[in-house]
Amino acid sequence: MRSVCCSDASNRASQYPLLRPFMGAAALLWGSRPRLLRPGWCRRFSAASGAVAAPASPGARSPFDRGLKRKQKNWAALQPERAKYEYLREEVGGRVADRVFDIARTFPLALDLGCGSGYIAQYLNKETVEKLVQVDMAENALKNTTETEIPTVSVVADEEFLPFRENTFNLVVSSLSLHWVNELPRAFREIHQVLKPDGVFIGAMFGGETLYELRCSLQLAELEREGGFSPHISPFTDVTDLGHLLGRAGFNTLTVDTDEIQVNYPGMFEVLEDLQGMGESNCSWNRKPMLHRETMFAAAAIYKEMYGSKDGSVPATFQIYYMIGWKFQESQAKPARRGSATVSFGELAKINTFISGEKK
Repeated sequence: MRSVCCSDASNRASQYPLLRPFMGAAALLWGSRPRLLRPGWCRRFSAASGAVAAPASPGARSPFDRGLKRKQKNWAALQPERAKYEYLREEVGGRVADRVFDIARTFPLALDLGCGSGYIAQYLNKETVEKLVQVDMAENALKNTTETEIPTVSVVADEEFLPFRENTFNLVVSSLSLHWVNELPRAFREIHQVLKPDGVFIGAMFGGETLYELRCSLQLAELEREGGFSPHISPFTDVTDLGHLLGRAGFNTLTVDTDEIQVNYPGMFEVLEDLQGMGESNCSWNRKPMLHRETMFAAAAIYKEMYGSKDGSVPATFQIYYMIGWKFQESQAKPARRGSATVSFGELAKINTFISGEKK
């Protein structure tokens, strides 16, 4: 049995199935590509390429094989029981939608970046978003998007190379997609560019402590059985860098917060299975393509010994970073000038006495 434990009790309490990650990507069919672009939106879109960038070569600035990631996501979208592996994305998509609802306005045109099958859109309504453009690099994911009351357009495109004109969208949302981007600063600049002034970006991505149980177990097993270890979990951005990157991209009035979701599994192999089913297998250029059978069994034993619960299950922790950033407009509220406060912090203790006096 698989269970999900959310660290924020105010969010939707939920129990979803499991999770299955890891290495290895299967070959897959490419099918027709959904794309419906209105000419006024388009900046650089090629019908032949589907606006998906050519695979980057390995290097310090390109840690991920984007071509492989596209194949993994396409393969996962074609699985007959793909709904079993969507529980985490649906949970986080709902939390991103909650942050959209917290903004008391209607967005005429929104962009869902790395939408998958519509994990955010299924929670939105046309009173909040009037029209929605759904973008994903995997065309098979766009073929199976969840129905919503909002009019939608599907576009195959890469998060690093958005095919839209400047100042197009009032809202950009993204959930659990940007952690596979090679150049996150560039992706943030692209998002900022396509936003209209006073537009807002609301996103969620995996944080640095994600799957630390799996990472430690694999490293210890490899050290014991093979005398060294290779990276099997992709690198993640640190929360201390996220606000800086958003600021450099041009966003202001920033909000960044973190949360953790813990999922309980029968064992390590179920964790790996679910990650693969979600299209979250490792696609780093420096990944090790195979692990010895003995090493895998040793890692599973270490995982259960170090992190196992009394009921025999093992936890997998997913750290989520949530971010909100606005594009500047003159009419936006601005912070008060330094030194312009009329009340000091030392006088705050007297506020109850002041309020009581006013009531009398």
